Amino acid sequence: MDKGLLGKLGMDSKMAMGFIGILLFMMGDGLEQGWLSSYLIDNGLTVQQSALLFSVYGFAVAIAAWFSGVLAEVLGPRKTMTIGVVLFVIGTVIFLVVGLKTMNLAVMIPTYSLRGLGYPLFAYSFLVWLTYYAPAEKLGTAVGWFWVSFAAGLNVLGAYYSSFVLPYLGEMKTLWSALVFVALGAILAIALNKDDGSNRRTFETKAEMIKYLSKGITIAFERPKVGLGGIVRTINTAGAYGLVVFLPAYMIEIGFTRTEWLQIYGALWTSNVIFNIIWGVVGDKLGWRNTVMWFGGVGCAITIMTLYYIPKFMGPNYLATIIVAICFGACVAAFVPLSALIPSLAPENRGAAMSILNLGAGLSTFVGPAIVGLFIGSVGTVGILWIYSGLYLLSAFIMRFVTLPKEEESINNLSDVQAV
Repeated sequence: MDKGLLGKLGMDSKMAMGFIGILLFMMGDGLEQGWLSSYLIDNGLTVQQSALLFSVYGFAVAIAAWFSGVLAEVLGPRKTMTIGVVLFVIGTVIFLVVGLKTMNLAVMIPTYSLRGLGYPLFAYSFLVWLTYYAPAEKLGTAVGWFWVSFAAGLNVLGAYYSSFVLPYLGEMKTLWSALVFVALGAILAIALNKDDGSNRRTFETKAEMIKYLSKGITIAFERPKVGLGGIVRTINTAGAYGLVVFLPAYMIEIGFTRTEWLQIYGALWTSNVIFNIIWGVVGDKLGWRNTVMWFGGVGCAITIMTLYYIPKFMGPNYLATIIVAICFGACVAAFVPLSALIPSLAPENRGAAMSILNLGAGLSTFVGPAIVGLFIGSVGTVGILWIYSGLYLLSAFIMRFVTLPKEEESINNLSDVQAV
């Protein structure tokens, strides 16, 4: 890694263009996140049907995320990212031309899901590349910068861009404009980025290659702590992605406008972007596991409930709601050190370990909306948020068992001393 300014910041000059490409691509991918569900409901779908669409989309994301790590090693990051771009463009075009115009779920679900296959192959392949280049002592900081780029595009710039252009372009033209950002991101991250392919594995036979692809599944059983990390990663953003299915309607019912909600949602993820790098540095100093456990799991369990109770008791108080959204976004970011911790548990198979972590990231986009679809009718908005809160506490408990070998040795030594 460079010893200059970029190196001090935890980056590598070879990856600098890639970070910008990730940001632009994810901006195109996520510009509809904060409002598409409410748009679909306004145009005839039920909350359950919208949740179904986003759940199946999330499942497609999970599948692509699962294999992104090993595919990046087998095919190389550049080819895997290119495949992701092609799938995204095809899915988007058919979804807009046929799906949304007919509001036919039979068309919308498979085409939106095809779109969902795209971004994990693009973004998470770059993340695998990053874990190979960054030195261990800077890995938490380096992956923090990746998640800054990822979340800034997906959840911040996309939301703010939509809040400004929707009144002028309307929903359909805004959705079409996503392809512009995706194209720019692809050019920067694939065509202009310096990829020497040094992290690509070579295989003597196809059987050997297939065996390694299966490592993206078996690693969770060979290294159970990697599997536990995947569960925690699933919980990490499940609540955040589930919010977009039902919380906009709640906020509008309270008295916020759609523009205000999008700005609140943007503030949540702006905080997340800023704290991605902060928690990366904190994790390198105070310990990756402790950062995830206390600031991530426990912090999210508390702050997600404020998104319901503050508006409920204070009404459409814009400032107060933005503040609690910022707090929740900051706590969601505290899971960032997982991207350093999990591959460190299997240093000889970092790509496979990252596949499990990426699977968790993908599953969160399925689990979050699925919980809404299953329980919104029986427990309502507040009940859904309590379910999410309970899951975050569960993630904190699970992290007690996700330790590095050095941490285990320290814990065992402490136990021996206490026993004496």
